[in-house]
Amino acid sequence: MVPHLTTALKGPLLDLERRFLTKQPDIERWFRTQWLEHTVPFYASVDLRNCGFKLAPVDTNLFPGGFNNLNPDFLPLCIHAAQSAIEKICPEARGVLLIPENHTRNQFYLQNVAMLVRVLRQSGLNVRIGSLLPEITQPTDIQLTDGNTLTLEPITRKGNRLLIGDFDPCVVLLNNDLSAGVPDLLRNLEQNVLPPLEGGWTTRRKSRHFAAYSRVAQDFGQMLGIDPWLIDPYFDVCGEVDFHARTGEECLAAKVDAVLQKMRVKYAEYGVKDEPFVIVKADAGTYGMGIMTVKDASEVKDLNRKQRNKMAVVKEGLSVSDVLVQEGVYTFEQINEAVAEPVVYMVDHFVVGGFYRVHTGRGVDENLNAPGMHFVPLAFESSCTLPNPDRAPDDTPNRFYAYGVVARLALLAASIELEELTAS
Repeated sequence: MVPHLTTALKGPLLDLERRFLTKQPDIERWFRTQWLEHTVPFYASVDLRNCGFKLAPVDTNLFPGGFNNLNPDFLPLCIHAAQSAIEKICPEARGVLLIPENHTRNQFYLQNVAMLVRVLRQSGLNVRIGSLLPEITQPTDIQLTDGNTLTLEPITRKGNRLLIGDFDPCVVLLNNDLSAGVPDLLRNLEQNVLPPLEGGWTTRRKSRHFAAYSRVAQDFGQMLGIDPWLIDPYFDVCGEVDFHARTGEECLAAKVDAVLQKMRVKYAEYGVKDEPFVIVKADAGTYGMGIMTVKDASEVKDLNRKQRNKMAVVKEGLSVSDVLVQEGVYTFEQINEAVAEPVVYMVDHFVVGGFYRVHTGRGVDENLNAPGMHFVPLAFESSCTLPNPDRAPDDTPNRFYAYGVVARLALLAASIELEELTAS
């Protein structure tokens, strides 16, 4: 299934995709040199937006929670990629301690954990699930709606190693984004912790990621001979906002206006007739919380109480003070007349699948990561890293190749971001 763009499929995006296809050897060679220079996160997912004249990432998650939404046909790819990732970090690895989020009642998330466990076990690893919940003091079975069972177990620490009973893993794999902070239990471990603690939202900032992405897009654009704006959203950040106290509104309005002005210049250059908009969102955090669409700077000064409350707090009840103002990218992709956006999943530096996030109640200029969304697995005809340049640019593997290229650029940016965080 390839959703058809509501645009005429004649604009610069096809030119961009065609360039990706004709320059595939150069692109793959460029990526190979980058992976030699940078340490890749164990896994990641990237939210993309495709508006017919631009294809760009709008969010990169280092603790992806939707492996259950991937096309099951691509389970072998996930397993191969997981083996590659583990072998590079801990060649003798036999045991992995998986630490999930504390969402013990969220069946969709738990099914993601179950799929991760399946991938790791079929990679030849012994996997145990360790919980950070204080009430988990003994092995606890959680029933899943599909009939399977997950067993959560308490974690103990001996010296600088985490254990479950006498199970002493080589690798600690986090599927917990540490929004609530880094527990002392996880600090200063001698075991490999993946992703590193610096990748959690305690220290990570979206603005830092997109600054790294802009540098990657510049280098890639120069190599490919394209305007990097076609794959890179403008952004700015305001670090003095208090939505409850209504302070920092002037700063936020100024940043919104500045990004909109830059967009208008580019829209005029490319003859884009759509109205530019920005997305205002918390600079740290996930789960689609603390996000709003803005088309005029005055809108951030006139928020009602409900809007301010929505923007003021994100996951784990954390207050928002640093706000990202990001160029909005329309999504003109649809599935059954519902707005859709592609989400690409990677393990190591391999694209292992993805899905369309679909929302029947949201518009083409709105955040789709919201209650009421559903997921449609990407139905690959062949691997998205093996396109056919003789077929039309919007044909299935070709479109997915373009998705995979831009997603890997975001993955590379995340690699650079983590290197800078761990060095600071």
